[in-house]
Amino acid sequence: MRFVLDVENTTQKRNNKLFLDPWEPDNFLVNVGVRDVDDGNEALTFDLQHKEYVDQSGVEARRIQKILDHTTLLIMHNAQHDLAWLWECGFKYDGNIWDTMLAESILLRGNNLEITPNGVAKKISMSLGNTAIRRNLEFQKDDTLKKYFKEGYNTDEIPLSELTFYLEADCNTTAALFHAQVADFAAPESASLIKVRDITFDVCKLLTRMKQTGMKVDRKALDAVRKEYEEERGSIQSRLQMQVREVMGDTPVNLNSPEQMSQVIFSRKPHSKDDWPNLFDNCKKLSELKEIINANSDLLYRTEAFTCPTCEGSSEIYKIRKDGSKYARPNKCKDCDARGYQLKKQSRMAGFGFFPPNASWVSASGFSTGKDVLDILRATAIDNNMDVAVKFLEDLKRLNAVSSYLSSFVDGIDTYTKPDDILHVSLTQHITSTGRFSGREPNMQNMPRGGTFPVKRVFISRWEGGKVMEADFAQLEFRAAAFLSQDPVAMEEINTGFDVHSYTAQIISDAGQPTTRQAAKEHTFAPLFGATGFGRTKAEAAYYHHFLDKYKGIGEWHKKLGSEAIRLQKITNVSGRQYAFPGTHRRANGTPTNFTRIKNYPVQGFATGDVVPVVLLEIDNRLKGLQSRLVNSVHDSAVIDIHPQEEKEVLGIIDNVNENLDAIINRYYGVEMNVPLLLEAKIGPNWLDTVDV
Repeated sequence: MRFVLDVENTTQKRNNKLFLDPWEPDNFLVNVGVRDVDDGNEALTFDLQHKEYVDQSGVEARRIQKILDHTTLLIMHNAQHDLAWLWECGFKYDGNIWDTMLAESILLRGNNLEITPNGVAKKISMSLGNTAIRRNLEFQKDDTLKKYFKEGYNTDEIPLSELTFYLEADCNTTAALFHAQVADFAAPESASLIKVRDITFDVCKLLTRMKQTGMKVDRKALDAVRKEYEEERGSIQSRLQMQVREVMGDTPVNLNSPEQMSQVIFSRKPHSKDDWPNLFDNCKKLSELKEIINANSDLLYRTEAFTCPTCEGSSEIYKIRKDGSKYARPNKCKDCDARGYQLKKQSRMAGFGFFPPNASWVSASGFSTGKDVLDILRATAIDNNMDVAVKFLEDLKRLNAVSSYLSSFVDGIDTYTKPDDILHVSLTQHITSTGRFSGREPNMQNMPRGGTFPVKRVFISRWEGGKVMEADFAQLEFRAAAFLSQDPVAMEEINTGFDVHSYTAQIISDAGQPTTRQAAKEHTFAPLFGATGFGRTKAEAAYYHHFLDKYKGIGEWHKKLGSEAIRLQKITNVSGRQYAFPGTHRRANGTPTNFTRIKNYPVQGFATGDVVPVVLLEIDNRLKGLQSRLVNSVHDSAVIDIHPQEEKEVLGIIDNVNENLDAIINRYYGVEMNVPLLLEAKIGPNWLDTVDV
């Protein structure tokens, strides 16, 4: 029998965050709704713990379990949430599932953006209500429940009759959505998606188990990392303040203000914050951009602060209004009580004097100072021997990174770790266009690549004497690109163990910019994802041109993908996953629109959206019967918490998976791999301090 299931649970607010999960100590399951999708009847609801009724005898819980025992397919919208609550509350179900949210994301074929009325692209909402509305399905949910939540009611305090209606409506809508999706998957153009769909559902169950297991957090180590980053942030801020003083004079600058940092970098201040952003809507040419900027902003000059000529008398300096009258409140002398001073313009221009190359750099009150902008400006500064600017931009970028690590990771881990020191890692499958995992609470997929990120040190084994293993794919995207394109040079390099990163470093160094293997890594595979030499130094750009010269097969494959997207308005990957590119056409220069995404999606999709998930399934399957568990996956890795008595067994499992990677991919996708894949395992007392095994 096929049943729709939905749960309603309490929520808890802590640290200004709303927690809906079953591991929050004060949360509990309120009621469960089910509906047989084949009998045409309305949904049934089972109340477990509500202000108006508590299932003290357990009769309602037993009825739910009886339904689960006879279920052949359990249908949910956001199955991770519902399964986690079922499992954590003692209900048993390990059969087939259908997640209408994940099914919808697959049917969207990566085309998950919509244009708002003001022309801004944003992610399509995958909520049940919004999905039903997009599909013109009847949506019965009573939005009056929002009133209760706004008034501070928790779920178990909402009148049971209204909550029941709410739950029944969700089940009925999910059933209607399920039938619509079944019809869509039955269409001939969706045949290749069925295999991807079924694998995605199996992976959903795995990710739920991983979340339930969670990762052990060493709070002392977390405090140490926080202190390390706070000290580094303070040191960078001190250096930046000195650098700002050099280029701005005595003008005070707040390093945390994008507006003020824009003035330091670009040496300009817009006349009007309100009008400024709208001036560039139709700006296409650089000459137009310059004209508008010059007409609507002022150049900034270095300043000199001066205090009262003498500290005799009142020690007061009055600022003068434009009409010549004095302000009522004097600006007190800096020398006398360190508060007031006056600034006078010098003849030298302030700041670094960069100029934006196009209108997309315009921000609300100046110009963008985002990471991509800083990278491009740094490249410009290197090419023009602007050493002071290079150091400033590098420090500013690092300051932004450290601040982000503190807020996103250190504070995020602290916030979401439960009282038992377990962080229940959230990995989602429906956010990205390519199928790769994204994370939340916190998003650990944003971790920098490489083995030096201090935050990883806070994750330890839950067992005394246990260890943490990370099994990481070696050059997965490059190997995927070599396979998909069948580029002979790339395939030869992989088979012979050629060190591509050292080669990249050599090309950049030979072009006049000495660099290291580690620094070159960010460039090696960037062209695979559509990156060009734009915004790079001349030496770095030389490598990007060299890449397509060297790997001609990859370039030809990119052209074929572009032609396929123009002809069919979509691309079908070897796994069967599809990516839609509606409206794609050929530009005057011969390249297709959406070309960056056309080049990006198949590589990233096959590598991290298709290969990584099935390898996780295989590892998890082989771990059954052991206490060791998969606990996380970041980028293209598998993280395992190893029981102290099971290290040998886990190593054997990874070795076995490694030896059979080609067969695993073939079994799931029917694809014959002729490019070897490789997992490299490291083990240590925590996630960071690991050694090769």
